[in-house]
Order: sequence, then C-alpha cells, then structure tokens
Amino acid sequence: MGTAGPACAAREPLPGEPPARSLLRHVRLENLAAGMSGGVLSTLALHPLDLVKIRFAVSDGLELRPKYNGILHCMTTVWKHEGLRGLYQGVTPNMVGAGASWGLYFFFYNAIKAYKKEGKMESLSASEHLVSAAKAGAMTLCITNPIWVTKTRLVLQYNAGVDPSKRQYRGMFDALIKIYKTEGIRGLYKGFVPGLFGTSHGALQFMAYEDLKERYNKYRNRVSDTKLNTVEYIMMAAISKIFAVVATYPYQVVRARLQDQHNTYSGVFDVIRRTWSKFHRLKNNIVMAS
Repeated sequence: MGTAGPACAAREPLPGEPPARSLLRHVRLENLAAGMSGGVLSTLALHPLDLVKIRFAVSDGLELRPKYNGILHCMTTVWKHEGLRGLYQGVTPNMVGAGASWGLYFFFYNAIKAYKKEGKMESLSASEHLVSAAKAGAMTLCITNPIWVTKTRLVLQYNAGVDPSKRQYRGMFDALIKIYKTEGIRGLYKGFVPGLFGTSHGALQFMAYEDLKERYNKYRNRVSDTKLNTVEYIMMAAISKIFAVVATYPYQVVRARLQDQHNTYSGVFDVIRRTWSKFHRLKNNIVMAS
C-alpha cells in the first residue's frame, strides 16, 4: 500500500507560525465529575427549598393551588399533608438535572476558558469570563431543558402524596414520555427562551467568582491564580451566587410559569404582561383596603 498523500497528513506549522489550537485538547473529565457530584449533593440537601421557590413562583391565584403565608408555612403544610415524600417531589429530575447541568457546565466552561487562555500570559478579562460562561450555559441548556420541565411538573403536583388521582405523572421518565406524547418536542422545551436568558445567571456568577478571586489574591499580594483555601472558596462562591440570583431571579419566575401544567401562556411576553398586570391589581386592592 502506498503512503498517505500530503492532503491526508497533518500540516506542520511554518517557522514562527503559532501551533493549531483545538478545543478538545482542553477537555477535562475531572471537571465533569466534580460538577456532577457537587450538583447532586447540594440538590439532595436543598430540594425542599427549591420546591417552595417554584410553588411561590407560579402562584397566580388559581383555586387549585394551595395558599401559603411564607417559606416555613409552605414547608410545614406540605410536611403535614404529604410527609417527607411531599417535600421531595421532583427530586429525581432535580438531581439528574443539577448533576448534568453543573457537570456539563464545568466541563464546557473550563474547556472554553482554557482554549481562550492558550498562548496568553495575562489572565482573562471579566468580559471573557462572562462570554465563556454564557457559551457553556447555552450548550448545557440545550441538553438539559427537558429534565427541568419534568422537575417543574412533578413539583407542582399538589397533594399527590395524599390523593393518587391527583398524580398526573408517576416519575421523571413517565413525565418525559407523557409530555412528549401530548405536547411533542415543543413541550419538552417549554421555558427554553427564558432559560437562555438564564444562562446570564451562571455567566454573571462565574464572572463575579473569577473577578473576586483575582482581586482577593491581589489584595493578599499573591499571584492572581493562586489556589484559595476551603473557607475562601466558599466565601467567593456564596458572594458571587447572591449577586447572580439578585440580578437574574425574574427569569426563573417566567420559566416556571411557562413549564407549569396548570396554566397556559402564549409565550414569554404573555407571562410578563399577565404577571405585571396581576401585581398592579393586587397593589391597588391593598391600597384600597388600607
């Protein structure tokens, strides 16, 4: 057999020419594993609070929805009626979704960041961290959106633990199949558009996180990429998370309402319009009552 021709061989870089760059060279499976394990463990511990958040986010006055006076009242009410199982409705897709999302997010984010940093001596700028995180978030959402739809649907099965007839979905895979059969691919990707806006949450969080680490190391007169201790990492992560949540929370309300099986909206702007008008009606009623 003859040797492969020049077209089949990898081209050697010319003298002075930078070597070809490849994103795949920066893929690290440990980033995927770290993100998945962290996402699963944190979700398992905090799922009841996520359930409360979604139930409050979709609260729109429908008669079928239980009325809660606050976080503790919601949790104690669900506990009294449905026990621990009620507080953990939707935990399977939440764990799968969180594990996959954080795993893929770290996987994509670190690969993109390393690709951008290749050949550079200086650290990436805040805007470069922002763009890298936004790209990673969008890629992750394309894969995980159906899982988040099933989580929302399962969380909003009110009193399913008390009355089995109110259980529309038996679990994550049952929800995926039923949503696909009745609503098609479009049903599995409800909330995708606000979810894309929601990638700014992770982008802002990682931008703030990287910037805080760099500023902190400069303040301590250390090299900008010096590793922090556990307490310092927790502090940076907490501050950046609070910043991202405050900046982007409204998108979570819009996404949850679009994914809700008990109400129908024509799209993102319909959710915003109806939510805003309801807020004004409630405000006017409070003013008149006082």
